[in-house]
Amino acid sequence: MGSSRSDSQSSSLISSLFSIIGLLAGAAVVADGSREPKVPCYFIFGDSLFDPGNNNNLNTTMKANYPPYGVDFPSGVATGRYSNGRTTADIIGELLGFESFIPPFASAPNNSEILVGVNYASGSAGLLLETGKFMGENIDLSQQLKNHEQTVSRIGKILGSKKAADDHLAQCLYICNMGNNDYIANYLQPQVSNFSKRYNPDQFAAFLVEQYSHELVRMHVMGARKVGVTGLNLIGCTPAAIAMYGDKDLLCVDSMNKLVVPFNERLKAIIDKLNVRFTDAKFVYLDSRSNKF
Repeated sequence: MGSSRSDSQSSSLISSLFSIIGLLAGAAVVADGSREPKVPCYFIFGDSLFDPGNNNNLNTTMKANYPPYGVDFPSGVATGRYSNGRTTADIIGELLGFESFIPPFASAPNNSEILVGVNYASGSAGLLLETGKFMGENIDLSQQLKNHEQTVSRIGKILGSKKAADDHLAQCLYICNMGNNDYIANYLQPQVSNFSKRYNPDQFAAFLVEQYSHELVRMHVMGARKVGVTGLNLIGCTPAAIAMYGDKDLLCVDSMNKLVVPFNERLKAIIDKLNVRFTDAKFVYLDSRSNKF
């Protein structure tokens, strides 16, 4: 994922968050004239598009903590991000006004850091426990939320009460990018997965989105009130997809892009239902495939 593509996608996502959640309103200005972040804290869940290094110490081939990864990162170091530079999640954080990158959970953030946010994303991970495991260990969304539960407990102790923690978390931005690998590293891997034999594409999409819905409810139970949920990307336009299934005369594998359409349509419907169910929260569907929201 190149920097220019990340910048474009990130600008689209943050514009959606600003317009729908209203994050632009009331951005505080401190005494020295600098602007505070538009939200006080930022929690990130996802896969390799957001992973800042949580896979570095896992037993997996899915790692990015070696050159040429990181060649354009501010420090020039391969931190574990699957990019030559910043991830989309990093850029969103910068656009929100955070001075430092949100630390990975695996780095054991200190008390001051976790009050600002934690990044739980893991390369090759998905909504399903099985996803990507043929490449080694990863941290699926359910486990990412278990890790966040530890963070929430720590925040309660730091701030002195559960109510104080709830009040703090209610102001935070949560963003989640999951599901791409459930196709790329599961459904489309019949040699290691039988999901494509058990479910047709629409059935699989329904199954995945049901799992996603349960996890988003868990996120709400743990205090999330401003949640951005990204739809699936154009998975048929990834270099790996083109190399394995593509035609030299085509830029993308259209059949793969069409495969995930039912997932995105069902996810939009679930987001609408969550907003009806939880009137104290705002869930936003973020379309990463275009600039339309």
